[in-house]
Amino acid sequence: MIVKTLPPASRPIEEDNGGSNNRRDEVYVAEVVSANDNQGLVVKSPRLIAAEQQRALTNKRETEMTRYDPVEIAAHYQDRPLQVLGRIFAVLGPTLSFALGLWWDSKRGIVVKNDRRRAAQLRELLTKLGPAYIKIGQALSTRPDLVPPVFLEELTKLQDQLPPFPNEIAYQFIEEELGAPPDEIYTELSATPIAAASLGQVYKGKLKTGEEVAVKVQRPDLRERITIDLYILRRIAGWAKKTFKRVRSDLVGILDELGDRIFEEMDYIHEGENAERFFQLYGHLKDIYVPKIYWEYTNRRVLTMEWINGIKLTQTPEIKARGIDARYLIEVGVQCSLRQLLEHGFFHADPHPGNLLATFDGKLAYLDFGMMSEIKPPQRYGLIEAIVHVVNRDFDGLAKDYVKLDFLSPETDLTPIIPAFARVFADAQGASVADLNIKSITDELSALMYEYPFRVPPYYALIIRSLVTLEGIAIFIDPNFKVLSEAYPYVAKRLLTDTAPALRASLQDLLFKEGKFRWNRLENLLRNARGNEDYDLNLVINQGVDFLASERGGFIRDKLVDEFVNGLNALSKNVLHNFTYLLREQVGITAINEVPAATVEQQQTLEHIKQILTILRDTRGFDPVQLAPQMAQLILNPGVQRLGQQITNRLLQKALTKLIRDLLAADDINPSSSGNLNQPARLPLPARV
Repeated sequence: MIVKTLPPASRPIEEDNGGSNNRRDEVYVAEVVSANDNQGLVVKSPRLIAAEQQRALTNKRETEMTRYDPVEIAAHYQDRPLQVLGRIFAVLGPTLSFALGLWWDSKRGIVVKNDRRRAAQLRELLTKLGPAYIKIGQALSTRPDLVPPVFLEELTKLQDQLPPFPNEIAYQFIEEELGAPPDEIYTELSATPIAAASLGQVYKGKLKTGEEVAVKVQRPDLRERITIDLYILRRIAGWAKKTFKRVRSDLVGILDELGDRIFEEMDYIHEGENAERFFQLYGHLKDIYVPKIYWEYTNRRVLTMEWINGIKLTQTPEIKARGIDARYLIEVGVQCSLRQLLEHGFFHADPHPGNLLATFDGKLAYLDFGMMSEIKPPQRYGLIEAIVHVVNRDFDGLAKDYVKLDFLSPETDLTPIIPAFARVFADAQGASVADLNIKSITDELSALMYEYPFRVPPYYALIIRSLVTLEGIAIFIDPNFKVLSEAYPYVAKRLLTDTAPALRASLQDLLFKEGKFRWNRLENLLRNARGNEDYDLNLVINQGVDFLASERGGFIRDKLVDEFVNGLNALSKNVLHNFTYLLREQVGITAINEVPAATVEQQQTLEHIKQILTILRDTRGFDPVQLAPQMAQLILNPGVQRLGQQITNRLLQKALTKLIRDLLAADDINPSSSGNLNQPARLPLPARV
């Protein structure tokens, strides 16, 4: 059973009427949610009264302190120029010294990429420079395709093996935040931190109720160290934007977006709320596990959460020794990320190996929900459309997607950009991950964006950071892993099943070009969508019928009816052709005129219909026994009946059109052949047998 505790905002705060000695033992009414839904059991547990009172009194003040405000930060440091200059020299000094060392090594013929000493120096340099630079190192630690193995090994230590700060400070923070010394809250607490990261360090503990927990305590002076770096980088970004005309992206906006996320990450109450929301949205997915938060032992600088016994995804030998398939867990992570980015829009922006564990029972556990971000529906739909256009080589559509995603202004001339996209994605299909991955595509696009009037919207940076980090882990586990290939079945499923108008319009654009139906695109969608575990054939059929029967589906409905009629014509012509051929050639009845077979176009339509029926038959969930009653219900569907009427009417129209055409043709031929235009035309008699 999964247990979840309510965040502080969800709990009542009672006034102290003098009975504070007994309030620690109060038990609040439990709110139960069905465990079958995997929504968990929400419990309001006994709380420490001093901590609750402190939260009530200081909540507003602490919220303001932990909110990123670039104007306030700028006002603070404009009056402290010496402090800013000191920080600039503190960063430039060791950085230039390290760079000169690398240059000198290269001059002496030393292979730097294999130099463990230099790799350790880089890790120590980033650690010394502080949290902002440590996060850069953490991002690089997930890129085996960019960083040499020796450097990768050292940078990996930045994920959870940084120098810890003294226990005395950590215990002081626990008492200040929770209102009691650690020994009054936890029956056990590890003597030393079991992990130390950029913003805090983690102890393993045990509550008095027996649950094993992870206790995360924030580093001291964290806000001051981060704000000065953000201030300096923001000033540099603003100067670069004004000085270099080629820089069209909103660098300041990108930094502000990063600043928002980092400041939210420094607020452990916000992180706990993120964890709860992540659990609600994705905790039900197969083999995804989200630890619970113990809210009565959580505040701004201290977070108490469920202890997870697990192994880092990059520790593949240990994972394999337990009989767990690391590659499968990466697939699970990719599918979860797709739902984060393209379905709900609430995504984990920092999925490095320290935050993704393989549990001992073979699930993927997410940790550290401090750096989360959101992507709005128009951007989500735009990303889906862009992926579809890349896969189908529709670079005209891709260029328009970049306008929708705010990379290009609506006034931009797309004429030269479309062939540029074609060059970037020329070898995309079938390429190995060494040639085609998210990082290589973003590198190619970066060069393209420099050449043409692209601008990078602020939301894009964290999305790319998340995807590139996840892809780095995937490449580490399996160099042949293709994130885009794994993603497309989900995208195809969304395009076929999502009723959002934007995606319905995208489906129409995908299936039709200049009024002509593109059967191969539909076949590709159906073939890919069936590879997604959530793909429901019955849902697709029912939603498809409802959409086609609606007013919005009118255009596709009319075209599909035409194509279906063409298929029936082709089938009937082929049957008549074969029958008349048999009579003439096998039976010898030469008086029978051989009916021509279907045209090439009609034959192609018939073949496409056959191919789609084959794909549907091979799709998971296709069972004639189960489909029979559903098909009976489908026939009674008013939408299906309207479609049937349309097809029947179209067949009658075509039959009448053919009859009239034949009559007019006979009327044109007979008078001229008789030589007397005044005589009435006679219909030709049927051939005698």
